[in-house]
Amino acid sequence: MGKFDFSSFLPELIKIRHQLHAMPEIGLSEFKTSEFIAQHLTKWGFEVTRGLGQTGVVGSLKRGDSNRSIGFRADFDALPILEETGLPYASQHEGVMHACGHDGHTAILLGAAYALSQDQDFNGAVHMIFQPAEENFGGGKMMIEDGLFERFPCEQVFAIHNMPGLATGVFSAKAGAMAASIDVLTLTVKGSGGHGAMPELTVDPVVVASSIVMALQTLVSRNISPHQPAVLTVGSFQSGSACNIIPDTAVLELSMRAMDPSVRVALRDRVDEIARFQAKSYQAEVQLDWAVGYPATINNKQAYELARDVAVASFGEDAFEELDVPMMGSEDFSFLLEAVPGAYIFLGNGDSSGLHTSRYNFNDEILERGASFFHQMAKSSLV
Repeated sequence: MGKFDFSSFLPELIKIRHQLHAMPEIGLSEFKTSEFIAQHLTKWGFEVTRGLGQTGVVGSLKRGDSNRSIGFRADFDALPILEETGLPYASQHEGVMHACGHDGHTAILLGAAYALSQDQDFNGAVHMIFQPAEENFGGGKMMIEDGLFERFPCEQVFAIHNMPGLATGVFSAKAGAMAASIDVLTLTVKGSGGHGAMPELTVDPVVVASSIVMALQTLVSRNISPHQPAVLTVGSFQSGSACNIIPDTAVLELSMRAMDPSVRVALRDRVDEIARFQAKSYQAEVQLDWAVGYPATINNKQAYELARDVAVASFGEDAFEELDVPMMGSEDFSFLLEAVPGAYIFLGNGDSSGLHTSRYNFNDEILERGASFFHQMAKSSLV
């Protein structure tokens, strides 16, 4: 199976990436980006479907008479960060930037789409899944709820994410857990406020919330096995307006991460119990508002092995590194992997600024390799 020669198309692919970088849009408002993607897919002969997950796009291309199919996914939303790169193609939307490389992921998948549009040598269907709202609203889940895999069945599904600090162009993954689940909770303690000089007449939510915070510190160390990675963070504690006023409420914002689905459930259950019983001991009440949670990102063993083998066969032994430990960050490709076997793969961005920082920039040197990888994955699967 010959590789596609990207040399003549690569300048156009880099231009596409720079155009995407200059027009970042927050999740579920990616209207220009969605239109940009759809126009290119249509031009290259893909059957284009829009509107899944509000702004999602699926481009489908079929060759031959086989019923086999494969899916590739790229996210295309940006982050609410003021860009400080000074690039000539920097964000034109002040306060919003592609600080996670989703512009690069989208360009890679568009590059693979172009290569496949020029290729008659595969037998089956390829579904290019361009997903919104990875960073905030769980766009992957929304696309699935809108019938993604009923309308576009996939035997396997794959995604690439760039990784700063990993050598440029090197792929890295492992079977099993690749990234942690995340659950986000807003916990409101409802007390009874009053004058700071007469605390006995109040139910002080600051004290109650402080007690909850301290009790939660033992949850991982005393309720979760030390062999199971888990993190609980109280990232925000808001209450009160003056030193001599006891407020009525205190609000905590928590995040919980785990690699194992059963640990994820245990964390949620114990947070609920600890908060309610601590509050009750002070005659206070609590309200728990759970945000959309992402499950752990778990690679199917066979799909992981296929991705590894294609990377090595296409680019050499040095192009793949076994991932030692999964990352504690989270990724909503996990929803797709719950529905369909597949794999999530890191691609080295080299010595760049970190993800979600104002000086981050996707490395154009890895565009061709990422696009070629997806192209070869389709040809290896659809024979």
